[in-house]
Order: sequence, then C-alpha cells, then structure tokens
Amino acid sequence: MAETCGLATDRATLLALYDLDAGGFHSLDEITGFAAQLCGVPIALVSIVEDVRQRFLSRVGLDAEETPRDVSFCALAMLGGDIFLVPDATRDPRFANNALVTGAPHIRFYAGAPLVGSDGEPLGALCVIDTVPRDDLTPLQRHGLTLLARQVMAELEGRRRDRSLILRQRMDAAAIADSDRLFRTLSDAMPQMVWSTLADGYHDYYNARWYDYTGMPVGSTDGEAWNGVFHPDDQDRAWARWRNSLATGEPYEIEYRLRHHSGEYRWTLGRALPIRDGDGVIVRWMGTCTDIHEQKLMMEEREMIAHELSHRIKNIFSVIAGLIGLSARQHPEISDVADDLRDRILALGRAHDFVRPHSAESAPRIGGGQGSLRGLLAQIFAPYRNETGARIVLSGDDPAIDDRSATPLALLFHELATNAAKYGALSETDGLVRLHVAVDGSNVCIDWQEEGGPAVLSGRPDGFGTRLMTLSVERQLGGRIERHWRPDGLRLSLWIPSRSMSRAAGTA
Repeated sequence: MAETCGLATDRATLLALYDLDAGGFHSLDEITGFAAQLCGVPIALVSIVEDVRQRFLSRVGLDAEETPRDVSFCALAMLGGDIFLVPDATRDPRFANNALVTGAPHIRFYAGAPLVGSDGEPLGALCVIDTVPRDDLTPLQRHGLTLLARQVMAELEGRRRDRSLILRQRMDAAAIADSDRLFRTLSDAMPQMVWSTLADGYHDYYNARWYDYTGMPVGSTDGEAWNGVFHPDDQDRAWARWRNSLATGEPYEIEYRLRHHSGEYRWTLGRALPIRDGDGVIVRWMGTCTDIHEQKLMMEEREMIAHELSHRIKNIFSVIAGLIGLSARQHPEISDVADDLRDRILALGRAHDFVRPHSAESAPRIGGGQGSLRGLLAQIFAPYRNETGARIVLSGDDPAIDDRSATPLALLFHELATNAAKYGALSETDGLVRLHVAVDGSNVCIDWQEEGGPAVLSGRPDGFGTRLMTLSVERQLGGRIERHWRPDGLRLSLWIPSRSMSRAAGTA
C-alpha cells in the first residue's frame, strides 16, 4: 500500500521531528473524546501512519495501540484534502476483506479528516468509526471533525517546534561548551597570562599561566582581588586606568609591576579589549598580561648607555668649541672665523642632543616633539627669542626628521639665523623672519622670508656659509635651493625630498 499511495519510504525521519516516542498526548485524548461524542460513534482515533504500521496517539473505544499499515483506513484518508468517508466497509471493495472489517473491531462506517504537516507531508488522520453502516456525517459533524483535525495538528506542530527549540538549545550549548574548551585549551597553552571579565569589569576567568606565574590559589583573584597582586605603588594607577576603560570602552593598556610567585615584583604589560554584541554594547572584556621585565631592564640599560655616550659626544663638541675659542684668543686675527666655527659646532651639538634616543624624562621640552622639524628648529632658534617672544615665526606642517637629516638641517638653519642676525632682518630691533613649511607630495617645501631688516644688496659673492648651506641641502639632503635678494629682505626657498627628511617617510 505504501507504493500505491506514493508516500516517501523514509517516514521515520519525518515523524521523528514530532518526537512521538516521548508520549504525553493527554491533550489529544480530550479531542478524540469530543470527536466521538460529536459524531455519535463508539470509536475515535488519532492515527499516525508509519512505514509498516499505524500507531494511535490517542484512542477512544479501542484497546489496540497500533495495527499494521496494510489494514489502515487512515493511510488513504491522509492523502485527500477533505474528509475521507466509507459508509459501509463490507460493501467497499477496498475494505471488504480487511481484517479490521471481518474481525474486531468490525468496522462498518469510517470518516477520517487528514492530518497534514506544515511542510505539506501527510501524517495520518483523525477518524471516527462505527460498527454499523451510516450514510454520512451531518454538515455540523463534518465541520467539527475538520476543526478538531486542525487542533490535533496545532498540538503536534507545537510539539515539533518545542523539540526543534530544545534540540537547537542543546546544540548551541554543546557548541558553546566545545568553544569554551577550545578557548581554555588555547589560553592555557599561551605564554601570556589571559584573563576575562564581565561587562562591569568583574574578573571571572584566568588561565593556568596566571596562577602558575603569580602562585595564587585558583579563584582567589576573582572580582577585584586582582589589584592586590600589583606593586603597592602601581595599584592606584592601574585602578584608575581600568575604571577609565570601563567607563569609555577604550582599550586598556598599562605597564605595572606584578608579584611573581617567587615574591619578586616583575614588570608586566597589561592589555584588554572589549567584546561587543551586534548593537555595539560591551558584553565582556578579554585581556592579557605579558612579562616584559627583561625587556624593561634592557631598555633602561640601553637608555643609560645611550645617555652616557651622548653626553660624551656632546662633551667632545664642547671641547672642540673650547679649543677653537682658545686658539682664537692666541690668534686674534682669526677670532671672527673662530666664533662662526664655534657656533656651528655648538649647533651640531644641539642637533645631536635633540635626535639622540631619549626617555620620557630626558626628551626635549622646547617646541615640537622629538623627531619633528619644529622640535629641532625650536632648539636652533632658541637664542633668537627676546622679551616679546620669537622673532622667527614658524607656520605650516611639521614633517618628521631623524638622525640622518638632523645634522645638515641644523647647519642650514643655524647659518640662516646667524646671517639674519648679522646682516639681515634679525639685526634690526623690529625685524623678523617668517618660516613656512609645506609637505607637497614627495617633497617638503620650505620658505624663509626676512622682513624689516636693512636694505639687501643683490649679487653678494658666495662665502663659506653660503657654500655650507648649498652642501647641506643639495649634497646631503638631495634637495634644491633658490635665493631671491629682495629689497625688503632675503627670501630663500627649499625643496627637500621627504625620504631625505626621515627614513619612515621613504617607506610609507
């Protein structure tokens, strides 16, 4: 009969979706009882047709819980779109020899409303059975049986949805458990200490490395107890930084001293990032602690050595300048040349001191930051300030420089400022210099404009200072220089490749 009905052979998979083996169909008993009363019959069934049997999820007036599929009336009833009716089974060739007709329960009259799933697959029927023939059901009974069949399907589909939900929840829970095991395995294998907090900052997880490193008992640093493992001098600072991250959502990063299981406090880099949901709300923080103690000590040693070397180099500049001054006193006829040379050497010393490696404490405080053109110019131009402020006015961009460009730039601008003080705008009380810097593509364009100085005579022969500037710009920096002797003051324009100003610019 399965082949003639054209049903799928693997109905077990379909029916498994409804979790029929779990039982608990008490709500269906009320439906079958009402169907029997509505139609005035002794037997009513909720029948589910499987591959080789039909099982009765609910029954009234029948003791059997199932029968073979090949004697099932419902196997045909479920295929139609309306109530399937058999007035007298003994007169119907399809059922006259059926064991359920010739024997108990001696079916004569049968009416079945199909049970069809939400995906269109037939499942069985809600049927009413009588042991005496009947012509038909009344219109009210037909309508009622159809509505009751829909109610049966509502119960079964709800069961299917619940089962799918439970199954999905189990799968999700299993996936979360697998993910958690994987995360814990990976975090325990990492050389860093890994930790996690709730959205409000409550620490609820540390990996094995944390406990191995600190020697603290498992769970003893949950909540806010983690701060007690920090050096007392670092605790307030760490708390303040952490509270700021919690309040703003900004990444957390700080260096502090963490107590090792040996009792030693070791420098550690702490970092954390927020995890956000689809709406951007922070749901958790994930962080790490990395031991940087050796690197920290190494950096301190390197800073100390660099500072000592730089100090000695600077002393060499001072010694050379002193020797030049001593020679000038012994040979007054070279004093002017000696003064210029001494000033240039001291300018080189300031340039060297500016670009050498610095700590946060020793970095230059004047003008722009270390590693920028303005920072270097502030060092070179510092002697030309007066009580009213700077007489060399800077404007425009502030490109990066490095140790390679600092020396020729220091010589260049020292020479310009010295000449302006001797012969140009800075030799007058009200004179000033405007210096504008613009980064234009792959070049840095610099304009030096003197104003308020004495009248400038063009065609002056090039002296050593001019040749020094040309050497600095063209030979050492690979740039180009133009001079314009205007009545209101010297205007000098420079074009220097950005890659010559800083190695970083050449790799950008």
